[in-house]
Amino acid sequence: MRIKFQDTPEFGTDITTIEVPAHLNERVSTGVEWVDEAFGGEGLTPSMVTLFAGEAGAGKTTLAMTIASAMAEEGHLVVYNTAEESLHQLKRTYNRLGLRGPVRVGGETIVGELIERVEALRKKNPGKRAVLFVDSLQCLDDGHFGTGRITSETATRSLEKLCEWAKENYTNVIAINQVTKGGNFAGSNKLRHMVDAMAFLGIEKKDEELKGFRKFEVLKNRFGGCGQVAYLQAVSNGLKLVATAE
Repeated sequence: MRIKFQDTPEFGTDITTIEVPAHLNERVSTGVEWVDEAFGGEGLTPSMVTLFAGEAGAGKTTLAMTIASAMAEEGHLVVYNTAEESLHQLKRTYNRLGLRGPVRVGGETIVGELIERVEALRKKNPGKRAVLFVDSLQCLDDGHFGTGRITSETATRSLEKLCEWAKENYTNVIAINQVTKGGNFAGSNKLRHMVDAMAFLGIEKKDEELKGFRKFEVLKNRFGGCGQVAYLQAVSNGLKLVATAE
């Protein structure tokens, strides 16, 4: 896969003459301080695509929705697309968590149509940073077979389209990735190589003092350090920070 940024210099260009687009020198706060710290202290980089996974019951949808709401409150155009549950179920979770951000929601399963719908929203909201949450990557269909059939390669092709869209438009994508029975990222290694960042929400099992707490960490970040690990307590209105570690 070859991703092309806007205004990509020609092959053979003298690197000393290249000017980095202003967009790539910016950082996009998630609105949640400890999440920004886990990404190296400054949040996300425009065009960044993040693969986010978590153990069953750890609260990955809770965390994703919390970040989405916080970013929407920051003034960004945030779209949360889910094929895992109905929009009414999603709203119940939103209410339970006491969230307030004006997150746009959808339930598209065809990745091309999803991108088109987000683009339509971008045109209606010029000047706003677009952030797309996908819940989950394995529920998307790229239309390759034309029958609704989904294979392990479907997620790879869908992610390719999302990466291309993010790089071409300096938008951000956070794609929730399903996990295997062993708690690892599901799918081929291609997914891991394609994305700019990988984050994981687990449940601490080894440290006796922190046993049972949720553990959020960034495992990969092409655009910065991976920052610190956040230990969280599951409470009625989401996840509460209790400790951090380098």
